[in-house]
Amino acid sequence: MGKNHYIIPIFVPHEGCPHNCVFCNQNTITGSSGKIDAEFTRNTIEEYLKTIKKENSIVEVSFFGGTFTAISMEKQKEFLAVAKQYKEKGFIDLIHLSTRPDYINDDILTNLKNYSVDVIELGVQSLDEEVLLKSGRGHSPEDVVKASNLIKKYGFVLGHQIMLGLPGDSFEKDIETTKKSMLMKPDIYRIYPALVIKDTPMEKMYKSGMYKPYDLYEAVEISKEIYCMLTSNNINVIRIGLQPTEEINEGKEIVAGPFHAAFRELVEGSLYNQCILEEIDKVKEEKIMIKVNSKDLSKIYANKKKFFEDIKQQLITTNIQVKQDNCVQRGNLLFIYGEKSKNISIFEYMSKKYKEGKYRVL
Repeated sequence: MGKNHYIIPIFVPHEGCPHNCVFCNQNTITGSSGKIDAEFTRNTIEEYLKTIKKENSIVEVSFFGGTFTAISMEKQKEFLAVAKQYKEKGFIDLIHLSTRPDYINDDILTNLKNYSVDVIELGVQSLDEEVLLKSGRGHSPEDVVKASNLIKKYGFVLGHQIMLGLPGDSFEKDIETTKKSMLMKPDIYRIYPALVIKDTPMEKMYKSGMYKPYDLYEAVEISKEIYCMLTSNNINVIRIGLQPTEEINEGKEIVAGPFHAAFRELVEGSLYNQCILEEIDKVKEEKIMIKVNSKDLSKIYANKKKFFEDIKQQLITTNIQVKQDNCVQRGNLLFIYGEKSKNISIFEYMSKKYKEGKYRVL
């Protein structure tokens, strides 16, 4: 039985960031604009620990929101000292932070090691120079390579975050960014389709017609390909799509873009249904049963069953029954045709497609 993984988020909004990226309104994204200090950090950890059963669990304190290593060294130490105390006492297991690639150097990493940090995520966003320039990132692709290599050298877990569909972007550029990123061997990954948030430069670009985000279908398709690329190379994709908050939700601070509260489910659901379509189309049977673990059923029926209904329209066979069966391993589909059966691993399906070069959205 796997361990439960709990995250205690500490949002450090925009405090250290020297740039104003076109997509960013950190107070909106983090849902925080108040004072964040050691006391706040300690109180937040204590509140979360009250709800966490430590037995058979991994507990992680994560500093998100701003650019952690761009804040003053004194402030970094203030936050990290609190987290380190809880780690030394055994209340938490990991310390995790996110930062910009141009705010990583030997002094910074030595300090993070001294405070027992485990995971460093870099906001890569893109590795295309034009996209970085149009997005106001203020760093180069070379900064990402240098920072990633240093983080690996110091023995941290390396994370990459990329944003799809930024100004100047395209499917081709998103794919190239992913290929270049994979060469740096990140351990974990986040995929974020770009959204237009209120009170950002990108909102002005969008309203003036200078920028058009991906629609939901496009975002699912490109995310699906990148997810396949990463997963096939054993890179753990820990998030796809921005997490909904009180502020980040439809009808709130989002002006435009492919937001969906369960975006990852759409991506995985599209993959599951693509696999079903190809397998059933191949066997040409009149009656088919698909068995799936109950925890994966929502993937087949994602997007209000639209993916599933769409594939049924493309098939000669319409007698398709889906049945929950927890004897089927998660991430697998068991196809039954009369007395014959075939088990397909979605991971192996993705890997095969990727290695054959047949899974493309371009």
